[in-house]
Amino acid sequence: MWLSLSVLICSLPALAQTPQPPSAPAATSGLPDAPGIGAPASGQLPDQRSSGIINGTVVDASGAAVAGADVKLVRQGQSTTLEVMTDDNGQFSFTNVAPGLFQLTITSNGFAPQTSSGMLHSGEVYTVLPVTLAVATAVTEVRVVVTRTEVAEAEIKDEEKQRVLGIIPNFYVSYVPDAAPLDSKQKFELAWRSTFDPVTFVVTAGVAGIQQANNTFSGYGQGAQGYGKRYGASFADLITGTFIGGAILPSLLKQDPRYFYRGTGGVRSRALYAIANAVICKGDNKRWQANYSSMLGSLAAGGISNLYYPASDRGAGLTFENAAIGIGATAAANLLQEFVVPKFTPHLPIHQSVKN
Repeated sequence: MWLSLSVLICSLPALAQTPQPPSAPAATSGLPDAPGIGAPASGQLPDQRSSGIINGTVVDASGAAVAGADVKLVRQGQSTTLEVMTDDNGQFSFTNVAPGLFQLTITSNGFAPQTSSGMLHSGEVYTVLPVTLAVATAVTEVRVVVTRTEVAEAEIKDEEKQRVLGIIPNFYVSYVPDAAPLDSKQKFELAWRSTFDPVTFVVTAGVAGIQQANNTFSGYGQGAQGYGKRYGASFADLITGTFIGGAILPSLLKQDPRYFYRGTGGVRSRALYAIANAVICKGDNKRWQANYSSMLGSLAAGGISNLYYPASDRGAGLTFENAAIGIGATAAANLLQEFVVPKFTPHLPIHQSVKN
């Protein structure tokens, strides 16, 4: 009885407490816990898209595969360019390509470039329609380069038309300020044409006649024999002076034997220019320099004249006298070229720029 009573008394406090409802046990599925709503899975974004593949074939107009063609891939919004070459079957392939718009540019030697574009979707294998390359149109570019010699030859042709009164040759004057320098062959050709022009023989005959009338170089005597000697001496002077001073020395010293018409400035400056050109000239480099060709040519021609002038007129005096006469005659001729000759020369290359 006491045992039953003790058990009853000890159980009374527990019976007096407010009962609490038991919590429901959590459901288990044997799978890892799924992430909560709005919580992203580790290492993956909800909108991440899979890369794809772009492939295709390049052929020519006959349908044959084009091997070794260069294929470049450009994706919209990206500066990176991918590039591959077609294989022996003309095929190409780009892997791991991000989805989006793209453009292909295909080039190959001998063919015109081609382009192809499309849209690659996520995880797609995109096969481009066969790209047909057309044979490139041949473009031939011809550049005509006129050489300095050809320019000078054309200018000489114009100079050969320069005749005072339309008759007397006036070949050793250039009315082109920046005329092309002459080569050695052209210098000799100009000397030959000037010396053996038909009018030259007539002028030489007139000079010999004046000498005969004045009994110049009396040692030649009179009559037909005396005239013939004077004619021969005058023509010999012309040949030696022209070829030595206008061709041989200018070729060796690289100087231009022509007179370059100025035509601008005051009378005084033009006159000084003309006189100075008896002792200065343009070099083949187009720079002004001492006219050694003309001065040495006059001395050489004077020395050679001792071979055929009368014994009484020979000697060093004749040599220097003829040289001085040659330089003075050149200065006088230059003055005429600057102020008089253009007025009586109908065929000038740039006639409108020549002052009369």
